[in-house]
Amino acid sequence: MRVLVTGTAGFIGSHVAIRLLERGDEVIGFDNLSDYYDVGIKKARLARFADHPNYTHIQADLADRASVEAAFATHQPQRVVHLAAQAGVRYAAQNPHVYVSSNVTGFLHVLEGCRHHAVEHLVFASTSSVYGANTRMPFSEHQSTEHPLTLYAATKKANEMMAHSYAHLYGIPSSGLRFFTVYGPWGRPDMALFLFTKAILAGEPIKVFNHGRHKRSFTYIDDIVEGVIRTLDVIPAANPDWQGDAPDPASSNVPYRIYNIGNEQPVELLRYIEVLEDCLGSKANMEMLPLQAGDVPDTEADVSGLIRAVDYRPKVSVEEGVRNFVEWYRGYYR
Repeated sequence: MRVLVTGTAGFIGSHVAIRLLERGDEVIGFDNLSDYYDVGIKKARLARFADHPNYTHIQADLADRASVEAAFATHQPQRVVHLAAQAGVRYAAQNPHVYVSSNVTGFLHVLEGCRHHAVEHLVFASTSSVYGANTRMPFSEHQSTEHPLTLYAATKKANEMMAHSYAHLYGIPSSGLRFFTVYGPWGRPDMALFLFTKAILAGEPIKVFNHGRHKRSFTYIDDIVEGVIRTLDVIPAANPDWQGDAPDPASSNVPYRIYNIGNEQPVELLRYIEVLEDCLGSKANMEMLPLQAGDVPDTEADVSGLIRAVDYRPKVSVEEGVRNFVEWYRGYYR
């Protein structure tokens, strides 16, 4: 297939691009190489596959309507994996406008491209953050997500609603994937595992919010990629059992689905740090802090929908995943 992948210089996007190329697909990559974090690691990710004969790279911004229109018109992708976004839950408090520009306006341009060029299937990234104030565990796609706690989560919730409207109006098959705390090699430098590793190796203290007592469905990058690829290969159809008087948020009477992708075994942050200490052979100097505004105490993923739809569940343990990350980190930073 010819697949347009947005965010190919990003953490998840680069891994997805490589997997698609490895199985013989043609990949059109789209990324603006923003300086939200170190551009050097973004270029290094791209260098792993930029010379592949089936890869074409477009450096442009999703908020640039003309660039997105040109990408669709020139390359005519059959399917789209939309992973580009302004990430970072806390960064939104300082720079709210960039989130709307990238995550809302940019997504509109992707939807318009799918609409006008008969794209067979749009798979797009959402986030577990949309569950917001919901405290019922595990988080299920069938639950309400009407109370996001951050602007980032609100933009991702908007993406889900926008995709549904385009599925309804124009019949664009769309699948949204709610990622749960993704980590692993080539990860984002602003994420906890990256920050913790750098600080511990430098003998500096790490900031541990909520005194390390919150739990997360830490999900290894390979599990995320497998879920994305399998979802891309299964085009959703309208749910014949969907009812308007008892609407299921995870599906619809149009070709639209929402799935969680997350490890079913949530791990307490203190245990996550303990595993990292073991891998590094060094103890962390922890600065205990209260829960940050916008953070949720716990996340736990119900992935039964993903299992039924694509026969896959995330399975890599934090012991294995953190070890792989540390090996990569030591090699990359020498």
